[in-house]
Amino acid sequence: MRKPSPLAIILIICLITGLISACSRSDNRTEKLHQSQLLALGTLIDISLWDVEDTLASQAIHDIDTRLHELHHDWHSWQAGRLHDINTALAQGQAIELDDVELALLQQAQQLAAQSQQLFNPAIGRLISLWGFHSDNPEGPPPEAHAIQKLLTQQPRMSDLIFSNHTLRSNNNTVQLDVGAFAKGYAIDQAIAILQNQGINNAIVNAGGDLRAIGRHGQRPWRIGIRHPQQAGIIAALEIQGNESVFTSGNYERFYQYKGQRYHHIIDPRSGYPGSNTLSVTVIHANAATADAAATALLIAGPQHWRDIARQMGIDQAMLIDQQLTVYMTPAMAQRVQLKQNLKSIIEET
Repeated sequence: MRKPSPLAIILIICLITGLISACSRSDNRTEKLHQSQLLALGTLIDISLWDVEDTLASQAIHDIDTRLHELHHDWHSWQAGRLHDINTALAQGQAIELDDVELALLQQAQQLAAQSQQLFNPAIGRLISLWGFHSDNPEGPPPEAHAIQKLLTQQPRMSDLIFSNHTLRSNNNTVQLDVGAFAKGYAIDQAIAILQNQGINNAIVNAGGDLRAIGRHGQRPWRIGIRHPQQAGIIAALEIQGNESVFTSGNYERFYQYKGQRYHHIIDPRSGYPGSNTLSVTVIHANAATADAAATALLIAGPQHWRDIARQMGIDQAMLIDQQLTVYMTPAMAQRVQLKQNLKSIIEET
């Protein structure tokens, strides 16, 4: 008999989970938490809605599922879609028309890149591809140093994008957009907007540990954990205060090993190599896209420079964990986070 694919197994698990959840709700009339799980953006999306009528909840989940799949198709970094069309035009030195959503997304990315001193730089898609991360299953060997240097000398940046009304062009044909360090946050913002537009004000949308929450979980705040960067379990916990996003970038998320060396996908646009010295960065911000981009930029900035980049990006709540498991936090973050281990922590103003 043919073995089921991993995707089929996931879908079966999701179906069983959904049936169990539905049974629980029908047996417990006082239960007010509606939970659903979607497979989108290459990960499992957990959506929790508090005190929402079932029909409204089902419609909201359907709308979110539709929107997330549209975004995944349009902005996938290495499959055919709208982003591929945009990158083709930029490589050929041609202008391309954008709709309102495309224009807003790329202009927001350009602004965040400028605020981060280009450490968040979605224009380096060619470099990310060179490292083998435009693949569902990345693997070595890593690129040759001369190939990396060749791309660095061409200096593709988001500032190379030129907008004229709804027309986009670039003065640098080596720009290749990869919005992977930003798209998940943007998608979660879109999901929350769908919920709010339907009058749902107490919810949490969690995409593989990156999330945005609004309102409360009944009489208490939403409570979340922050993943430990080196082992199973969480390293810290916190409570969400109203409308907030919590995003973590880590060197454990997507990587390959080659000849005993580990290479992760967060590429420093200055050196052309994976960022070093930092295990993970967690950022809290009202906007999920901003939190997503900032977590990437601060990881690349590292323990020496993360404070400056956080200040420039308007981030006052951030936590960085270095290779020695030293925890650096802004004062505002230190007031929020409950560390689950006795680790050395340093509180630094931004």
